[in-house]
Amino acid sequence: MNPVMLNVNGIEVIYNHVILVLKGVSLQVPQGAVVALLGGNGAGKTTTLRAISNLLEGERGAVTKGGIELAGERTERLDTAAMVQRGVVQVMEGRHCFAHLSIEENLLTGAYTRRDGKAAVAATLEKVYHYFPRLKTRRSSQAAYTSGGEQQMCAIGRALMANPRMVLLDEPSMGLAPQIVEEVFEIVKDLNTKEGTTFLLAEQNTHMALRYADHGYILENGRVVMEGSAAALRDNEDVREFYLGMGSGERKSFKDVKSYRRRKRWLA
Repeated sequence: MNPVMLNVNGIEVIYNHVILVLKGVSLQVPQGAVVALLGGNGAGKTTTLRAISNLLEGERGAVTKGGIELAGERTERLDTAAMVQRGVVQVMEGRHCFAHLSIEENLLTGAYTRRDGKAAVAATLEKVYHYFPRLKTRRSSQAAYTSGGEQQMCAIGRALMANPRMVLLDEPSMGLAPQIVEEVFEIVKDLNTKEGTTFLLAEQNTHMALRYADHGYILENGRVVMEGSAAALRDNEDVREFYLGMGSGERKSFKDVKSYRRRKRWLA
């Protein structure tokens, strides 16, 4: 069993001093693992990632209870730059490339915090191009004129330029064609296997996430309602019915079930 890299212990997050979004979320990410944070829109996935990377302040949010530890160090009082220096980099939902810069210029912005010299940065850039050959082909193209898939690869590649220990990946499949989604997830798995990069990915595409993750947590209304190995979650009757659309009946959504029945099933 690999040591725990990230430990999130019972955190609550409030926005604007009044809106309770996370209600006691706990999760662990072992070193070298791919962990999926699953759930529908509004479940609290993005807020959880922002709490970990300390990006809540810009959204008028704050962790009001619980704690977050990275390799045993409490991190709530660190700023985002300090988290990057400790090896935690977040890839934001919606890609967020610098539209007016070329693909290569975008990638190099990810190395801004590096202090190990130009040769080391150049070596990392070549490694990124190895994993994302499409980016090498488009290296001089302005990001605004590349495809959505290429922009997502650029955003992930830019995170890798910081030499991270862990990447927080927010909705990598959003707005992408299925074949591009599979290509992105294959690269994530490749990076995890060959480079040992740890991933915590928030994803609505449960089927795809559970194919590539080692472990998963399901969020609903700011709470973790189920966790387990990816294989166990794939085989779970409720997960298959409500998230994978593979139930025996016609019901495909949690919204079609009375909340008290659903809660009883989750907690059984």
